[in-house]
Amino acid sequence: MNQNLWLLAAAQGLFLTNNVVFITINGLVGLSLAPLGWMATLPVMGYVVGGALATPLVARAQRRLGRQASFQLGLVVALLSALLCAWAVSLGAFWLLVAGTVVAGYYSANGQLYRFAAAELAAPAFREKAVSLVLAGGLIGAVLGPNLAVHTRDLAGAPFAGAYLALGVVALLSMAVMAFLRFPPAPQRAADAPPGRPLAEIVRQPVFIVAALGAALGYGVMNLLMAATPLAMQVCGLPFEDVALVLEWHVIGMFAPGFFTGHLIRRFGVLPIMGVGVALNLACIAVALTGVDLHQFLVALFLLGVGWNFLFTGSTALALQAWRPEEKDRAQAAINFGVFATMALTSFASGALVTTQGWTWLNLGSLLPVALLALSLLWLARQRPATHNPA
Repeated sequence: MNQNLWLLAAAQGLFLTNNVVFITINGLVGLSLAPLGWMATLPVMGYVVGGALATPLVARAQRRLGRQASFQLGLVVALLSALLCAWAVSLGAFWLLVAGTVVAGYYSANGQLYRFAAAELAAPAFREKAVSLVLAGGLIGAVLGPNLAVHTRDLAGAPFAGAYLALGVVALLSMAVMAFLRFPPAPQRAADAPPGRPLAEIVRQPVFIVAALGAALGYGVMNLLMAATPLAMQVCGLPFEDVALVLEWHVIGMFAPGFFTGHLIRRFGVLPIMGVGVALNLACIAVALTGVDLHQFLVALFLLGVGWNFLFTGSTALALQAWRPEEKDRAQAAINFGVFATMALTSFASGALVTTQGWTWLNLGSLLPVALLALSLLWLARQRPATHNPA
């Protein structure tokens, strides 16, 4: 793996550190500050709504500024939003905290493009492995994120204000890493070259539909259960250290398979690996329904993480078949918008459902999108002989 991919994997790890800290503390801080209990996950929702709103802005910045400058701009926003969240917590201002997480969504929209940038840094035969290995950089976040949340929660005056300040330091570290990255220049399109197909034509392809569903619903189910886990564990009387441990192993499950998922896709094909991801989601739900002890949360969330990895890496590899180079910005933006929109819905639903209906019904409700994912994979498997690869 070349130096640029190692650096991008490090940037991915720091990006996931930001995400894991947000996941670990946003719902808990929201619960302590929100005027009503069901509003506890609005700070979690704000992060993904901000990402959805920022997606077209980031796509425009990528076209005009290029990969590196656009990514650095996202990191500047990450720094400012971390400071805003820390200020909100110190004031006890719930809606200011929500606003801070919405602003942070711009960084999230940038970070979601790291995996596509990985494919551009590798030879065509190595693209799946490059995507998988860069996603594996998230292991940094798996270890650093929960521990950062635990050890900085009381460093400032208000609970968890120190954790948000620590994310500002993480953003500065990521800026330093990004400064050494070198992306290939975007190919110059001749004045008389066709601009690529309309987005409406791209998104109608079966391969695009299933890739978008796999990314959106895979992320959605994962987010639905993951965002609710800290609240469910707190209601069940488990300490914050147990919450951090469960989320640490969840994120390890999300990214440790990155060292071999790309190889599995090359060996067995993308649809079978995504099918295994669906099966692991079902296994997660089955374990979660058996009880609410620490080991059940731990095993369920670990299985959920591995299932997400297979679905998300597979969806990314599948999506690369759906567009030509000149179409990538708008096609990638469309997929990421779907991911953020689904995450926004599930972030809100997770808090509302777990506080009103309970952990069991939340898990039962997640069976519907998992079933839809399974049906979409079967549909594409039947369509596959006619699927055209324009890349």
